[in-house]
Amino acid sequence: MKWCLVLAGLLAVGGLAACDIQPSTGGSRATLKYTEDARRAYQEAMAAFRAREWEDARALFQDLQKIFPYSRYAKLAALRIADVDFELERFPEAVSAYREWIQNNRTDKDVAYARYRIGKALYEDINDGFLQPPTEERDQAVTLDAYKELRSFLRQFPRNRYSNEAAFMLEAVTGRLVRHELYVAHFYLKVDRFEAALARIDYALRSYPNSGLDPEALVLKGETLLKMKKVPEARGVFQTVVKDWGGPFASVAKRFLDDIGDGPVAVPKAQDPVSVVP
Repeated sequence: MKWCLVLAGLLAVGGLAACDIQPSTGGSRATLKYTEDARRAYQEAMAAFRAREWEDARALFQDLQKIFPYSRYAKLAALRIADVDFELERFPEAVSAYREWIQNNRTDKDVAYARYRIGKALYEDINDGFLQPPTEERDQAVTLDAYKELRSFLRQFPRNRYSNEAAFMLEAVTGRLVRHELYVAHFYLKVDRFEAALARIDYALRSYPNSGLDPEALVLKGETLLKMKKVPEARGVFQTVVKDWGGPFASVAKRFLDDIGDGPVAVPKAQDPVSVVP
């Protein structure tokens, strides 16, 4: 059947090439036949795609692009090829293919879908393998790309059918980025590099608001300020956690406030079990 479609496509292209010298009705018939043959070729490729025969589907979509380059199905075939890479977990290749498709089809209705798939591919490319170091210890380049892509998608398509899933993924990658900043800040705190620790905490709070990790970051900030002997600032931070957040970190902040009291401040030692980042 595939070779029949190839032959039909070649004949259809030939028919289109002759449109300028045929009566208009003949040209219309050739156009209709070309479109119908392209549709059938697309259906054949989609049958392989739905059967998860990924490489067969890729080959059929590529043939369609060559044989019916002027049909709308060629554009759909290019998008499906990106989907094949995604399904095969070739996420960098999928991202490149989706971005190229968007570049070539800026006004198409499927741009939102392609943008969503870029964000999801980047999200899926964040490796959580068993033998990998903890997430917060790894390079965050892909996570940051996912964060930027998902934020951009939600700004441009806030009520899209994919928006809820995109929001869930954005929350997850935001947490990863904040966790990384707190991990680095905690390291600096242990080696008495207080200014550096404070800078990382403030960067996390400023750059990634509403991450769900704000009270944890604030308690770590208060602890750092205490070690810097900045008692009033530390007290203000702990009071904010107790007043605005509640939960387990509010309990930790309250213990710090109780320890501070109105007298001399007992600066916690590095080995005290008060750190908020594992």
